[in-house]
Amino acid sequence: RIRYTGMSLPYHIGNGWFGGLLPATVFALSAYKGDIYYGLWYPVIIAAMSLIIGMIFVRDTLGTDLHAKD
Repeated sequence: RIRYTGMSLPYHIGNGWFGGLLPATVFALSAYKGDIYYGLWYPVIIAAMSLIIGMIFVRDTLGTDLHAKD
């Protein structure tokens, strides 16, 4: 069992860092390369990394009773 706080804290810290640094990072990448669309690769790469990490480390709950006591 995972308490809500155990999932909420990393979620909000990650969103704060990613969301807070996103505009500056995208602007810096776009200014460096000179292409206004170049900065869009940053959120795409972060989303792909999150998907891959989630597929590796999150266990499957298909067929398990989520309400059963451990």
